[in-house]
Amino acid sequence: MIPEQERRSDWVKTATRVATPVLTAIAEQRLRKAMPVESTPGHLEGRQKVTHLEAVGRLLAGISPWLALGEDRDLATMAQKAIQHGTDPASPDFFNFKDTGQPLVDASFLAHAILRAPGLLWKPLDLATKRNVIIGMKATRTTKPPFNNWLLFVAMVEAFLAMAGEEWDVARVDHGIRTHMEWYKGDSAYGDGPKFHFDYYNSYVIQPMLLDVLAECSKHRDDWKDVQPVVLARAKRFAVVQERLIAPDGSFPAVGRSLAYRCGAFQHLAQMALQKLLPDELPPAQARAALSAVIERTLAAPDTFDAAGWLRIGLCGHQPSLGEHYISTGSLYLCATAFLPLGLSESDPFWTSPSVPFTAQKAWGGVDLPADHSLGD
Repeated sequence: MIPEQERRSDWVKTATRVATPVLTAIAEQRLRKAMPVESTPGHLEGRQKVTHLEAVGRLLAGISPWLALGEDRDLATMAQKAIQHGTDPASPDFFNFKDTGQPLVDASFLAHAILRAPGLLWKPLDLATKRNVIIGMKATRTTKPPFNNWLLFVAMVEAFLAMAGEEWDVARVDHGIRTHMEWYKGDSAYGDGPKFHFDYYNSYVIQPMLLDVLAECSKHRDDWKDVQPVVLARAKRFAVVQERLIAPDGSFPAVGRSLAYRCGAFQHLAQMALQKLLPDELPPAQARAALSAVIERTLAAPDTFDAAGWLRIGLCGHQPSLGEHYISTGSLYLCATAFLPLGLSESDPFWTSPSVPFTAQKAWGGVDLPADHSLGD
């Protein structure tokens, strides 16, 4: 077992390994030249149009709270340059914000990154860059979202615009929130649309975005006072469920779509730790142990990275057949969201509390532990 004082440095090392190729390339305005684009056969041309915004938006959505601490000033500066160059129409790395519909998804992840670290990724930006970001975000409004979790991508873009002091569409936010409330299936799980899908989209998108859209938009209007405590109660229960899904060796059920996002399947647990919203029965040290195990299991496997350090499609190593038609190299950087607790300082109890086994280790180690109960029991 890695000592507490070494565990955080281990996370930092892995997060840096994931981030460096992306941020170095776009800071030097050579992301399109340098980044390989792996995809499923027949979809390469379409994915090449969107994969660069995917890589940057998803990466920053995970590591922006850590970079905001100022511990790695080089990466933090590169992150600011990524937004500057990616939103500048004159840059060779200018992001596609509206062609094909997919940019709505990753503009929302970029918006989420900014909301998570406005002191780094928004306030210091020059006025021209801020205007370019706003133009890019508004360009996504031309995309009609399907009737599923994409409604929250729409809401997240509007939440960003609200934070930025721009006019924002309250109805678009309300539609995403209220519709997901209607899709609630019980015991902390929302449907991804009217039907339930057995996958990790409650963590990839739904619960983290519900929490943060509500947090931002409720600063500007009182429309969702009735919703917030309900969403939070469900989020706490879902954090418990997520922690219990992680097996003693850091693996987890390989079920559902988008398994190539690897440890990004536990974004929700990571966010609840970052925001200090973990329920009493799930102490920070236990969440840390579970997340550490799943990060190592999914990112330390051989062939996870190519020779130049870029992520490759797979859950545990290189498994290209796990890539759905919408998966490409940029998509894979959603794994960075597992690193959200790096936004907690090294003196935070999440890092300093003595190591404890997580639930699966206790259960399969013969430890007597309390029974689990569904939300409302």
